[in-house]
Amino acid sequence: MYKKIIKRLMDIIIGLLGSILTVPILIVLAPIIHFTDGGPVFFNAQRIGKDGKLFKMYKFRSMYVNAPDIRNSDGSTYNGDDDPRVTRIGQFMRKTSIDEFPQFWNVLKGDMSLVGTRPPTEDEFKQYKARYKK
Repeated sequence: MYKKIIKRLMDIIIGLLGSILTVPILIVLAPIIHFTDGGPVFFNAQRIGKDGKLFKMYKFRSMYVNAPDIRNSDGSTYNGDDDPRVTRIGQFMRKTSIDEFPQFWNVLKGDMSLVGTRPPTEDEFKQYKARYKK
């Protein structure tokens, strides 16, 4: 039980520090992202968290607004270096992982943890066997 408390405490501390660090990045990136095509600064994706709870996972938007959904032959999302849907600032954010910084807010809220698997999409979760859904 104490391990879960320590893990959550670490998530809160690092989530808070990460959220504070995200603010200056947001101040710089927000106008650049918005003026690229007039779209929103953040992208949010529905994900499945602990106990099957649905939540919004936040990221800085790295693609153009209304970019088409491109899939690989296995059904996974296309994510190549030559993806035409990614903006120039989006390429930089992805390369440096800055697009992931808003997820510190998700960690702080308790939607996700710094340690563990990446929360799956609803479609991915449906394909899990019962023992993995725990």
